[in-house]
Amino acid sequence: MKEVKEYEKDLASIRTMMERSAKFISLSGLSGVLAGVYALAGAVIAYFITYYPVSPFQYRIYSIQEPDKLWKLLVLASAVLLASIATGLWLSIRKARLHGVKLWNATSKSLLLNISIPLVAGGIFILALLYNGHFGIAAPASLIFYGLALIQGSSNTYDEVRYLGISEIALGLIASFFAGFGLLFWALGFGVLHIVYGAIMYNKYDR
Repeated sequence: MKEVKEYEKDLASIRTMMERSAKFISLSGLSGVLAGVYALAGAVIAYFITYYPVSPFQYRIYSIQEPDKLWKLLVLASAVLLASIATGLWLSIRKARLHGVKLWNATSKSLLLNISIPLVAGGIFILALLYNGHFGIAAPASLIFYGLALIQGSSNTYDEVRYLGISEIALGLIASFFAGFGLLFWALGFGVLHIVYGAIMYNKYDR
């Protein structure tokens, strides 16, 4: 007959296996940190494209109307997004190999579906805002929809992702009342918050 402690170990092993199968554990905290670094670098470049030499802390009531600047900002945002996705995918593949699990499985498919709905809807909504000249609300909208996507996908990954999503939504709602500081809030949300939460996840799950 097995002792009570042996049964407890067996139950803990079964619980761990169930959690691993239900959650996407290949998500790397380091990818969040690097995504935040990319976002901050992009925010600095965006500042020089749009506002320099005006201080980034000075309130602005005007919008960006020059087509060349808009295209530069769109290309810049796309570059930051692609760099973040590529880095996250590479680090997730590496972590999946270390854990001996498949990256593309039922859990990752569910995660992708859950986050893609708010992200695609938010992307279309932001394009509609830009098309109609509502530039000041684009940054807050991106934070809010991104936060919704994180909360939607948090059931398939770590709890810290849900907290990051709540933080992004809260920051986006605050930013909606200060449209002239959109770039600063964007840097805080996609840059600083990513670095903070990525560092927490790295220290907790990756080390």
